[in-house]
Amino acid sequence: MEFSAENVRRAIAQEELQAYYQPQFDAITGKVKSAEALVRWIQSDGTVVPPFAFIPQAEESDLIMEIDWYMAKKVCETLIRQNGRKQHPIAVNFSRRHIGEAHFTEKLTALVDSYHLPHHLIEVEITESAMVNESEKILDWVISVRSAGFTIAIDDFGSGLSSLQFVKDMPADVLKIDKSLLSHNCENEKERIVLESIFYFAHRLHMTTIAEGVETKEQLAFLRTCDCGKIQGFLFAKPMPEADYLTLCDEHVEDESVDILEIQTPASAADLLRRVIFQKYPLVIYSNLTRNSFYMMAYEDFSSTGCPSTGVFDELIQHGASSMYPDDQQVFAQTFSREHLLAEYHAGKTEVKLITRQLGNDGCYRRVETTDYFVKSPSSEDVLVITLCENLPDEE
Repeated sequence: MEFSAENVRRAIAQEELQAYYQPQFDAITGKVKSAEALVRWIQSDGTVVPPFAFIPQAEESDLIMEIDWYMAKKVCETLIRQNGRKQHPIAVNFSRRHIGEAHFTEKLTALVDSYHLPHHLIEVEITESAMVNESEKILDWVISVRSAGFTIAIDDFGSGLSSLQFVKDMPADVLKIDKSLLSHNCENEKERIVLESIFYFAHRLHMTTIAEGVETKEQLAFLRTCDCGKIQGFLFAKPMPEADYLTLCDEHVEDESVDILEIQTPASAADLLRRVIFQKYPLVIYSNLTRNSFYMMAYEDFSSTGCPSTGVFDELIQHGASSMYPDDQQVFAQTFSREHLLAEYHAGKTEVKLITRQLGNDGCYRRVETTDYFVKSPSSEDVLVITLCENLPDEE
């Protein structure tokens, strides 16, 4: 069939375009948690027109915006049919053309409110490439949509020239990992390292993670070790008509009696452990003594907030010493100098600890315990250190 805007508009008018739903499952429990709406063109004679036959052409004009709004309406209708049952959020794809659409947020709000639906049930999904191409406008657009109570998802992360800068600056809620990053079935070491890094920074940015295109048990097993939030892919379910999706939701009612300890993965436990560490130690520093470098892993609610976030290790120690009580400055500088730490490491020590008094932003000195733990990198001979700093209670 030859594509034409007229044919697509006729299909919209005759409701030949249908919303199919690909469920998104909790990576641990296997329960349905959300879904992505995908357009399917099913003609009156039953012929299925694949999306690649008309979506790319539609994206070259404002026709794609008509399709997106039509799909948003269909999603609202699906959610309404779940009244009285568990309603899961549904992601709706919006083209980058909507970023320049006047009153987009107001229009989406009016649509969802006309169905009396909570805004959080609609997830506005936009591709990573759209964020890069529309960098000047996207931030205000995202803030506007999110302020209205809708969830923002970055789709296809890792499919192109991924920019951590945009992920860092965008107040998005969900990061969807593109299936191309699973292309080697998670058996390639570099692939695993990249995925681990992505999940780690997403968790630190408090973003929900969804892995797309999961097709094998090997992929699922590895993603669980990364503490991936949700799974989307053929291993669990293909895109399905609305009726099948609603039936699946009814079958996947969460069993509140399940003991979380029975389904907890080692990765989840590791993530919880990291959270506890960051809660107990407001200042956590990762340093490479061999390369004389460092960066802050966590820096919240510490007595002093004027510490550089990354840079030269020697300069970090000089800065730290300058913030100490005068009587503590020399001992701190000597204890944590690179020369002394390397000597302690080669002498077989596993940690170096010191209690000092540090000047806070409020002008008061407080007791701080600083502990350097030596760690070994599996991929190099560099001497690495994890520094944990804890505010201590004042002495009686």
